[in-house]
Amino acid sequence: MGKGYAEGSAVEARNEELERAKRKPRERKVTTRLAVFGSTAAEPEAHFIGWFGEVDEDALFASGDAYGITYRRVPVPTH
Repeated sequence: MGKGYAEGSAVEARNEELERAKRKPRERKVTTRLAVFGSTAAEPEAHFIGWFGEVDEDALFASGDAYGITYRRVPVPTH
């Protein structure tokens, strides 16, 4: 023998909640981009130099303007 409300209405409410969760838009994934970090004479701590593909890190290193160049995947700023 069923328990009435506990099985009927509670189950229906839970099913409705699950359906709402399915329809709810998912959180947007964070987009990342490859950034170039390095050190300079003016700023010896590693810092953001520019985006990969937009700066010529080889030229910066060869000229001595930057050293310790690394790449990091960072979140892309959104506006």
